[in-house]
Amino acid sequence: MIQELLLIAVVIAVVYFMFIKKKPAVSRNKTDIKEEKNKEPLNEMIECATCGIYCELDDTILSNNKYYCCDECVEKG
Repeated sequence: MIQELLLIAVVIAVVYFMFIKKKPAVSRNKTDIKEEKNKEPLNEMIECATCGIYCELDDTILSNNKYYCCDECVEKG
């Protein structure tokens, strides 16, 4: 009789922990949220005025209000 009760209790406990019990929510600190807001945005992609390929804005050359991917394109344009 006691063995049957223990077996039922074990089965109920296994079912509870595997299916019913919710996992704890991950708490986020205010500093984590602030760091996400302060992240730099992704670099903008700009089309070369001569050849048409896209380059990151930091890698382009600005000449006569047009963006170029390399010195060769600047000379052609």
